[in-house]
Amino acid sequence: MSDLDEIERSVRTRLRTLRNTLGLSLNDLAARTNLSPSTISRIETGHRTISLDVLLPLASALQVDLDSLLDVRSDDDVIIRPVPNTAGDRTTWLLSRPTGNTVAVKIRLEPTTRVPEPRVHAGHDWFFVIDGRVRLLLGERELIVETGEVAEFTTMTPHSFVAIDGPAEMIMIFDRDGQRAHVHRDSDR
Repeated sequence: MSDLDEIERSVRTRLRTLRNTLGLSLNDLAARTNLSPSTISRIETGHRTISLDVLLPLASALQVDLDSLLDVRSDDDVIIRPVPNTAGDRTTWLLSRPTGNTVAVKIRLEPTTRVPEPRVHAGHDWFFVIDGRVRLLLGERELIVETGEVAEFTTMTPHSFVAIDGPAEMIMIFDRDGQRAHVHRDSDR
């Protein structure tokens, strides 16, 4: 089987599975896409060539992006082997694939007397303190996040965080905008 045949087979399977998972009949999906039920059926069964003029409305109606439909990377290597990256008082380990929309990072903060300049950026942050205590400066508020606690906030509020009373480790999840703001700040350390 050629690579192109494999991609088409995967896309056809994903389209049919998504339609069924969403509980949509061929008629339901046809109404959402302005395609005929027979066209959708022929696409799913391999009796019609997949082209962008049908793939775009199908992806939109099935609430999935084209990247997800066309992704044929192998799941053979499901293990991520994080590598530490140290900058100043912060060490980070990227825990997710660099191509995803959501980023997961483990961060180890060393205590410091210098409080980082609060920042704002598009998105939303979520972090879980694995060990230690973290001082979160969020707008005008100062919050202490203890081991086992979680902080979640909009990143349009000026924010920064530091370890207090010793090192702290946390898992942080954010979108790509958050990654640029939190992980790639080597120059201001």
